[in-house]
Amino acid sequence: MAIVKPFKGIRPPKELVEQVESRPYDVLDSEEARAEAGDNEKSLYHIIKPEIDFPVGTSEYDPRVYEKAAENFKKFQDNGWLLQDKDDHYYIYAQTMNGKTQYGLVVGAYVDDYMKGNIKKHELTRRDKEEDRMKHVRVNNANIEPVFFAYPDNSVLDSLIMRYAKTEPEYDFIAPIDGFRHQFWIISDADDMKTITEEFAKMPSLYIADGHHRSAAAALVGAEKQKLNPNHHGDEEYNYFMAVCFQASQLTILDYNRVIKDLNGMSSEEFLAALQVNFIVEDKGTDIYKPARLHEFSLYLDQHWYSLTAKEGTYDNNDPIGVLDVDISSRLILDEILDIKDLRSSNRIDFVGGLRGLGELKRRVDNGEMRTALALYPVSMQQIMDIADSGKIMPPKATWFEPKLRSGLVIHKLS
Repeated sequence: MAIVKPFKGIRPPKELVEQVESRPYDVLDSEEARAEAGDNEKSLYHIIKPEIDFPVGTSEYDPRVYEKAAENFKKFQDNGWLLQDKDDHYYIYAQTMNGKTQYGLVVGAYVDDYMKGNIKKHELTRRDKEEDRMKHVRVNNANIEPVFFAYPDNSVLDSLIMRYAKTEPEYDFIAPIDGFRHQFWIISDADDMKTITEEFAKMPSLYIADGHHRSAAAALVGAEKQKLNPNHHGDEEYNYFMAVCFQASQLTILDYNRVIKDLNGMSSEEFLAALQVNFIVEDKGTDIYKPARLHEFSLYLDQHWYSLTAKEGTYDNNDPIGVLDVDISSRLILDEILDIKDLRSSNRIDFVGGLRGLGELKRRVDNGEMRTALALYPVSMQQIMDIADSGKIMPPKATWFEPKLRSGLVIHKLS
C-alpha cells in the first residue's frame, strides 16, 4: 500500500506567486538562474540557487551557499512572501502544454515506502548529487521543491480531481521561458482528503517519474531524523516528503536524443556500412525525419536524414531493458561501432531533450560542433513502470518529462 498524508503547505500569497515561482534547480545553471532572477528579490532562485547572491564563480557547493539558502528561506517567511497554511491540505497542481493538461495531487509521501521499495525508481542516483540535496533539505528543514511521481490510473481520484478543476484555482498563470499554463487548487474538504488517503492506500506502488536525486535525498534525511530522535513515534512530519503524483496515462515523455562528436575514425561510408549489420538503413533526404515507431531511429549525417530500423533478433521483447530503443542504440551503435562505453562520463556525446526538436540536432551538426546525431522514439510510462516493477534500472539519459514542475507553489516543512 502507498501511504500518503496531507500537510500544512508553505505557499506564496496569490498576488505574489508569479514573482516567487521558478524553474527547478537542476534544469538551469547558476548564471541562467542569476539572469532569470534579475532584481527580483522574491524569486525562489534565492533559496534553491542561492549562489546567485554571491560573486560570479562562487561554487554552488560552498558551505556559505547552503547557509544562505536557509537565511533566505527565513527571510521569505518573515516578509510574508511565503506563508504556512493553518491546516493540513492536499493540493492539485495542473500543467497544460500544447493544449494537453495533466493533473497532479500534491501529497506527503511516506519515507518508509521509499526505503522499502514501495516507491519505485527506474534510474541510478549518484551519491554526490544526493548529498548536495540532502544538505539543502537539512539546512532548510524543508522540502523546498517537489518530486514527480506517477500512479496507476484511478477513476475515483480522477473524478475528484475533475470536480475541483471546474472551480476557480488558487493560482493560474503562464510561466515565462516554457510558456506553459500552471494551475493550483487547495483541497480542504475532510471527506475528499479521506478519499485521497484511502485510494492511495489501495495502490501497491508509486513510481518516481522525475527527480530521483531529490526523492533519495528527501527520504534519506527523513530516515536520518528518525534515527536521531530518541522519542521517535512515526507520525512526525519528517516521516514524509513532498511529491506531486500524476496518473500514469496523463504524462508526456519526450524523446531524449544524442549528438556525437566523431565517427570513431571512420568515414561516413564506413559508418553507414557498419550500421547495416544490425539495422535496415534508408536515406530519407534532406528534410527532418522523425522516428515514427519503436525500434526505428533517425540519423542525421552529412546534411542527410536516415531511418535506422533495428533488425529482428537485435532486441529481446521479453526483457524490459533489452527491448528499449535507448538500450538498442547504446549497445549496437554507441558501444559496438562508436566505442562510447559510458554515456554518463564520455565527452564525445551530448544529449538533447525532445522539447528542443530535431532542428536542434541538425543545428549542432551543421555548425561543426558535432559530427552526427541520433533521434530516438520516446519510451512510454508503461515501459518505465514495467522496468521499475522488475527491479531493473533504465540506461542513462533515457527519459525526458515535459512540462517540468514549477517550484515555489508549495513547500513542505519537516517539523
